[in-house]
Parts: sequence; C-alpha cells; structure tokens
Amino acid sequence: MAFTVRLLLLISSLFLVLESLFAQTNSGKVDVGASLSATAGNSTSWLSPSGDFAFGFRQLENSDLFLLSTWYAKIPDRTIVWYANNGDSPAAVAKGSLLNLTADSGLVLTSPRGVQLWKSESISGVVAFGLLNDTGNFVLEDDNSESLWETFNNPTHTILPGQDIEKGGKLWSQQSETNFSKGRFQLRMRDDGDLVLTTINLPSEFANMPYYASHTTSDSNSSTAGRKLEFNSSGYMYVLRENGEKLTINEAETVSARSFYLRATLNFDGVFAQYSHPKNSTGNVSWSVVWSVPENICAMTVDSGLGVCGYNSICTIQDQRPTCACPTRYSLLDPNDPYGNCKPDFIQGCEEDELTVTKDLYEVQTLRNTDWPTSDYMQLKPSTAESCNQSCFEDCLCAVAIYRDESCWKKKLPLSNGRVDSGLKSQAFIKVKKGNLALVPQPPNPDDKKRKNQATLLRVGSALLGTSIFANVMLSAIVCMGFFFIYRKKHVRPNQNVLDSNLRSFSYEELKEATNGFNEELGKGAFGVVYKGILQIGSGVPVAVKKLNFVVQDSEKEFKTELSIIGQTHHKNLVRLVGYCDEGQERLLVYEFLSNGTLANFLFADAKPSWKQRIDIAYGVAKGLLYLHEECSTQIIHCDIKPQNILLDDYYNARIADFGLAKLLMMNQSQTQTAIRGTKGYVAPEWFRNLPITTKVDVYSFGVVLLEAICCRRSVDMENVSEERAILTDWVYDCYLEGDLDAIVDNEMEALHEKTKLERFVMVALWCIQEDLSLRPTMRKVVQMLEGVVEVHVPPCPSPYSRAG
Repeated sequence: MAFTVRLLLLISSLFLVLESLFAQTNSGKVDVGASLSATAGNSTSWLSPSGDFAFGFRQLENSDLFLLSTWYAKIPDRTIVWYANNGDSPAAVAKGSLLNLTADSGLVLTSPRGVQLWKSESISGVVAFGLLNDTGNFVLEDDNSESLWETFNNPTHTILPGQDIEKGGKLWSQQSETNFSKGRFQLRMRDDGDLVLTTINLPSEFANMPYYASHTTSDSNSSTAGRKLEFNSSGYMYVLRENGEKLTINEAETVSARSFYLRATLNFDGVFAQYSHPKNSTGNVSWSVVWSVPENICAMTVDSGLGVCGYNSICTIQDQRPTCACPTRYSLLDPNDPYGNCKPDFIQGCEEDELTVTKDLYEVQTLRNTDWPTSDYMQLKPSTAESCNQSCFEDCLCAVAIYRDESCWKKKLPLSNGRVDSGLKSQAFIKVKKGNLALVPQPPNPDDKKRKNQATLLRVGSALLGTSIFANVMLSAIVCMGFFFIYRKKHVRPNQNVLDSNLRSFSYEELKEATNGFNEELGKGAFGVVYKGILQIGSGVPVAVKKLNFVVQDSEKEFKTELSIIGQTHHKNLVRLVGYCDEGQERLLVYEFLSNGTLANFLFADAKPSWKQRIDIAYGVAKGLLYLHEECSTQIIHCDIKPQNILLDDYYNARIADFGLAKLLMMNQSQTQTAIRGTKGYVAPEWFRNLPITTKVDVYSFGVVLLEAICCRRSVDMENVSEERAILTDWVYDCYLEGDLDAIVDNEMEALHEKTKLERFVMVALWCIQEDLSLRPTMRKVVQMLEGVVEVHVPPCPSPYSRAG
C-alpha cells in the first residue's frame, strides 16, 4: 500500500514537471544558449504561445537549402512572413547549419564549418532571452524586458497586424514566388511622409517614379505629412499623419483579426495586397485577397526601366493576377522566367536591312488594344492606320507602330511597360522578319554588280544605231573602253576587302567632330583609348571610337587585310565593328556603342548581380570565343580576354570587344606579352615560357573570367580579402577540394539553389586554367560542358608544380 502511494506521488510529481516544461516550451520564451539546427525531415523551430507562429529553419521547396524564417505554423502551406537576409540575398544555408542565441550578439547563424553567415545587427546591451510572441514578432530582450532587436523592425516582404513602418522603412518584393532574393519592387515610407510603391533598377537601388503614392507629403502644412504606416491589431491599415489624422489605404471592408490570420505582402509582381485566412479552417483553404494596390498592375507605367513584365513582353490581367507573354516571333531570354525579357527571334536593324539582298524582308502582325507606352521615338499626326503601318514598315529603326485617335507612335527596341488594355482602342503593328528568311544578312554579290554594269554598256551600245557616224565612232570607243576596264578590274583589283566587308571609311575630321574633339573618354587599354561619339545619321547614332596606340608604319595593305577579317565577323556575342579611319598617321576603329558598360563594372560594383545574369554572361562569352576560334572565316585568337574587354548590351548580353586587334596591330609574341602582362591574373603560363601562342591562351583567360563571374570578385585582390583568398584560382580550387561550394558563392541562395550547375561551372573553370595547355579543353568542349551535354570529369590541380612540396 505504501509503495502504491509513493508511486502515485512520483507520477503526480512527474506530471507537474512535464506540465511545467510544456508550459515553458509553449511560452514563446527562448533562453540564451539555446540553438536550432538545420536538419532535413526535422524542421526544428521555436513556437509562439498560441502555436500560431514558428521561428526557425524551413527547408526550401525543391532544394537542400534552409531558410531562417518566421511562418504560420497551423495552416497547410506554412506561409513565410519574415526571413533573415544579407542585403540582396536571403540567408539560405546548408544542412547542418546552426542558429545560436548568445548574450552579446543575439541571434548568430553559422555554417556547418562554423563560419558566421548572419547575425541580428545593432544589438546595444546584453541579451537575456528571446521571445516569439503571438503577433509573429521575434524579440530579443534584456533583463528589464526592454527590446534590443526584433523582426518587426527589420521587415522583409510582409507586415503583420501590430507592425508599423516608420519613415525610411521599406518592404522588398521577392524575385519570384519561390526565389527569396531581392526583387524589383519596393514599398517605402519616404522621409517626406509619402508612402510609395516604386520599381528599382537592379542591381542598383535607384528608385523610379512611384506607380502608387498615398500623397501624404508635407506641402505648406507639415502637420499633414505622413509619419508612419500602421497595420493595427484589428486589421486596419492607414498612414498616420503628424497631426494624428489617419489616411486609410483601402476602403474595403476589414476582416476581423479574431477569426482570421491577416498579413499584408508586397508580392514579387509589385502588387501590395492584404490577405486573410480563416484560423479554424479545415481542409486545404487558401489565402483570400482583402484588398490590393494598384488595382491593375499592368496599367502602371515606369518612367525608366521595367514594369511587371520584362522588355518586349506584354502584360495581361487574368483572375486579378498579371501574366506576361512574348509577341509572335519573340521568345523568352530565360524560358524558366515567364516574367522576364523577350528577345526577337530574328535580327533587325538598319545595317542588317542594308546588307540583305532580299528587300521583301518583313511582315506585320497586328494586335488590338496593346501598347508599350514609354518606347516612342516619333509621333505622326494626323495619320491613318494604313499610313502608320506603312511608315513603320519602311523605317529600319521601327519595331512597332501604335495607331490610336488619328495618331501614330513609332517605337524601337527594347519595348517596355507592355500591356493589354481594352480601353486603349488601338492597333499595334509589329514588324517581324518573314519566317523563311535567313537570320544572317547576306553581303552583296559582286557578280550581280558586274552583270548590271555590262547590261548598262549594252544598252548604251544599242543606242548607237540612231546616231551619226562620228558619234557612233566615239561611242563605240567608249563602249570598248568600258568593257576593257570591267575585265581589267576583274583581274587587277586594288585592295577591296574592306569595301567587301561593308565597313564604312571615315575621315579623321568626321570622327573628331563625332567625338566632340575626342572629349568623352570611355576607357583605356593596351590597344588604345576609346571615346564616346555620335554619328550624324538620322537622330544621331552613338558609337565608340578607338584611337589605336601603335601601328606598324607602311603597312596599309596588311592593315586593311586584317581589318576586312574583323569586319566580316558577325556574332551576337561580339561587338560589331562599323567603320574605320586610315588617314596619314591616324588609325581609328568605330564600334557600335553598348550602353551597359563593361563586365568589370557590372561584376565588381557594390550591388551584386544575380546568379542567373552572371552565368548567362559567362555562357555568352564562351559562345563568342567558340565563334572566333572555330566558326568564323579566319581563326582569331583574342589574346586579352578579361572583364574590361567584355561589354554588355541593352539586355545584358555579353559582347566581346577588341577581338583581332593583336594581329591587326602586327604585334609579335614579345610585344603581345609585354602588353598583356599588365592584365595580371588572366595570362596563360605559355606567354612566359616561350611557347607557341594558340587558342588555348583564350581558354585559360576565359576560365579566370568564369571564376570571377561565379564568385563575383576580382581574380587578384590583395586589399579586400585575406591572404589565403587573394589569388582567386588557388582559393577556389582549395574550396572545391574541401567540398565548400557555399564559400565560393558567399552562401548566395540563388546559386546554391542550383548546386549541380554551380559545381559543373566551377569544374569547367578549373579545367580551363590548367597550366598544362594540353589538358585545357577547346572552347567547343567548354560550351558543351557548360550546357551539360558533355560529362565534366574531376579536374586535377591547375598548378601542380607551384604546389609541389
């Protein structure tokens, strides 16, 4: 009996202990020293007292990465409302990463190897505990329960009831529904008191004019300016003015926060919307939209840059959501990004039109109530639909013409802010190449010109019959001389290669005038100085004019021969040469102007470009080099591949510059070696070993550029990184051996989301930078390996001799 009583007391005590532990676990309070681990199949988290919210690691969909985040714990889709991020990228981590709650730094996130990846910033005080409360706010507090840091003060894409956005505060959209990287849309409470929605010209933080504004700025009366955006616990959202007045953001009936979960999210497509979800739902109930702004995101116009859809795309509202589509004969640059840019599936432009023999090049596709309102370059009024169509058809600059209300707006690529709107009552005439025409322009046939000249002389001869004898004699002599010169020209032709390559010859004065006296310098390299110029053709054509530094004298024939080879190279990943000047001691080259500058400026700027952009650029460089090495009429070895010699067009496609200049300037090996040694980090070892220079020097340089694009840092950096990381090629190989791909991309979620591709690209780069040139692949094999159509084997150490011992 006594044993039974003791057993009952023991069970009762144990029950009280378990109840106490359960109460403590369910209080939302987290003690210093507590930790969470990113573990597949066991998504550890800390819960709020009600269990409505969870804070911890969420494994991302179709990925082996985990996101430190806060989410709704009781609904099926476990919607994320906050996540840790490092500026542009979310702090997505690998399996085995740890989150620790510390007294001095608060929340600290580390990789499986102990490298710090993220921490709660601006902690001024000693953390006593953490608390996830029932509002969804995770707070770090001191011994006096004063807040030291909280997620509500560091919002990402969502705000919850009870959360405010003060002046200077902002929300960022995601890049897509599944990609948590920084997107192109921002909600900001500006310092002037106005709540605005804007697009951002990534990778910078330059904000375009708002497409939505609350208009609560301070004019003559500063008390009416907005002070903050409030989302109160009852579910009302308004701008609170300095004088205490409230400007309601939306007049829709508010849903009760007692019965529904509420959130307001800036979606990846730029729509700011409030959502509701019943708390006691059964089954797979989804979120409902309570209200949203703007009402029609397709109708919003950005003063510069993109709308919700990419360049050359068309936005349509379906089921209150925007969808994007490419016009006929256009296709997505990235098939996996339906909201991205569209590109024409043909070559269009004045040069291409002039070089093509067939004049019946185009056909017109007509769309109703479609417009790209910010891409005009000319308006014709009055006009008819027929004359509008014809005007665009005959204009090599015109890609689309919009006819509405007796007006015609002619537009050129790229087209932005495209939308369908039934209220437009317009016609869009889209000019596209006919489907059966070759995409590559055809040069004029010299035999056609010869036959034309012969026919002309024969027509002149036939006219002799009706003239006097003296005139007949004179005209006969002229005809004979004409035939003589035609056939003499056939056998004794001066150097016509430059003319045959369709390059234009400029005088020095023309180029001096075009560059305003060589005033605006774009860049300087081993081959010369490049200046910005405007050719006075039509409304002005921007060009880049390169003044060559050194040219072997008395080499006019060789100069024009090599120039003709460059002029005959046409590829989408090469900068096009449009003309030249060969006058006295002056030798200049005229290139098309590319507005987005060099790859160096793009990669090494403060704002990090997206992983997708970087690998697309690297692939473009590879395709351009393959063309130079194997596909153009004469093999060209570039000899100086580096990010400064790779330019970016309007769509951020890679375009290789300065190809053919090494041979054009008739530099021997020692001269080239001297010129290129200044480009440290990109030079193949054979330059210094008196070995023959082959296409493999370009393969080596490409491997270095590929690593720079992957890591988004310079190949040699003695100032900003530790000594063991200063030489990029060595450091990447060490990381590869250790299996630490996360470090190579600085834990960038977008890159780690495609870990197989990342590893493949790193392996290809390591093969390219082998010191033994026989081990380096050709550019054709490089392209195939990047595409994944050829297996990439494990690369050996690139510098076995320098690492020996």
